[in-house]
Amino acid sequence: MKLLHAILGGLAATAAMTAFLYLLSYATHRVMKVIKILGTMVLFRTQPDGGLSDAVSTKAVGTVAHYAVGIFFALFYLALWDSGVGLLTASWGLLLGLGHGIIAMVIWYFFFMVHPKPPLLALKTYLITLIFAHMVFGLVMTYTVYLLQQPDYAFWQ
Repeated sequence: MKLLHAILGGLAATAAMTAFLYLLSYATHRVMKVIKILGTMVLFRTQPDGGLSDAVSTKAVGTVAHYAVGIFFALFYLALWDSGVGLLTASWGLLLGLGHGIIAMVIWYFFFMVHPKPPLLALKTYLITLIFAHMVFGLVMTYTVYLLQQPDYAFWQ
């Protein structure tokens, strides 16, 4: 049952994080559409001008990859909780998201460095934004699992 909770939490958290990044992209007019960035880079479809691919297959691959990684990290959160690290609380969700965000920032940085033709975007801004996006992930992941498991303490601690 906990595995199902982690998968559902990972899906909800990835959706929330993706929405956060897309809203920021819309509000700031910066390239932060993680699904398009991921799909473009995985399929090596960076446009000649450095832009992202708009192909449906690019978005599909980016979506599947992003949600798969989200579920993977959700399982990692579950492993931490099962080993006694942290609780299903808001503060722990934000802390786990912060750590997760730093890891993601490092991975994305190296992905951009080793990729033969990464898309052109404000990398520093994108990487810093990823930390906050993963804090959203951690909070939503923790809250979703909290709601599913219904522990006998308050989430907002």
